[in-house]
Amino acid sequence: MSKQKTKIQTLLEILLTSTKLGLTSFGGPVAHLAYFKDEYIDRRKWLDDRTYADIIAICQFLPGPASSQVGISIGMLRGGLLGGLISWFGFTVPSIIVLIVFALMYQTFSLEDAGFIHSLKIVAAAVVLHALIGLGKKLTPDKPRLAIAIVAASIMLLYPSAWMQILIILGAGLLGLKLFTDKADSNVQPFSVNISKKLGLTSLGILISLLVILPFLNRVSDNPLITIFDTFFRVGSLVFGGGHVVLPMIEREVVPTGLLTANEFLAGYGMAQAVPGPLFTFSSYLGTMMEGITGAIVATIGIFLPSFLLIIAALPFLNELRKRASFQGILMGVNASVVGILLAAFYDPVINSSIFSTTDFALGVILFGLLTIWKVPAWLIVILGVIGGYVLQFITL
Repeated sequence: MSKQKTKIQTLLEILLTSTKLGLTSFGGPVAHLAYFKDEYIDRRKWLDDRTYADIIAICQFLPGPASSQVGISIGMLRGGLLGGLISWFGFTVPSIIVLIVFALMYQTFSLEDAGFIHSLKIVAAAVVLHALIGLGKKLTPDKPRLAIAIVAASIMLLYPSAWMQILIILGAGLLGLKLFTDKADSNVQPFSVNISKKLGLTSLGILISLLVILPFLNRVSDNPLITIFDTFFRVGSLVFGGGHVVLPMIEREVVPTGLLTANEFLAGYGMAQAVPGPLFTFSSYLGTMMEGITGAIVATIGIFLPSFLLIIAALPFLNELRKRASFQGILMGVNASVVGILLAAFYDPVINSSIFSTTDFALGVILFGLLTIWKVPAWLIVILGVIGGYVLQFITL
């Protein structure tokens, strides 16, 4: 069998396997990693457990969607750079399609006043609170990091803007360097990957160049697609903490600027909980609401492109960085600030745009209890939230 035919078969196998995961992986990043282990490691033996754990550790150190980055990394190790792209495509496209269709229906049938849209906002409140508590336990386990989170939340509530969020993250990183370097893990396992440092540096150069050039192009151009690409590329480059942290970062970019209303924003975020795959596909909904299907494509590429560039740039160097106590300390500070940023977003726009009555609050409490105590998956919470909204509305008439 020729090498070319073998490579095509490998890429096809990656596509079919990742698409299967993209159709069935409900439950958020942690659940995604469990699905990956079952399919890629246990069933197909593409990697061993230790290598898989190392990949997860590396992706946790990077901004962007960790589960998507793990899938991209596995695809790259299996089928090169094209394998990584195909792995992302299969895992991501099913939820992209669903969210684009939902956005088109929202616009075509004027769904903003539909009862289930308000229920989706309450679902979003319950899910964000659940994510906030989970992140808080993991990322702010001591008083100094909890203090960083509280200060970050207070500043964001008083001075809400995307640039303030970036300054908070930078400041928290400097505090982490000073306060948490002595808490670093000294037992970091080495990681091996076949990506050259030259390619890694080139990828990093592209990332930095785009971060500098895109805001300039956006200012001198009236093209809405450049605005969309600039917004989502910057978000994808700077979001630490996974999918739920996308909420405040994107909200500060699109709602105050008038690109979307708070109602439109939260309706899509609620719907994003009902689909499998990465929560970053929320960008597909937002892009559709702004500029149709073209906007969806531009927004989706914009928010995920940094993940590819960061993975290619980081893998050749991150093995050495992970061993450095100073680098680990910086990330501890950054992660603590992420909790505070999410706390501020939980108040505004989530609570301010979703909880208007005791009925709304009651439904939110029920959904939060189902998530937290009974571990009901997020996609089922969406269905129960919509049904519960209509039931409570009928009962209270």
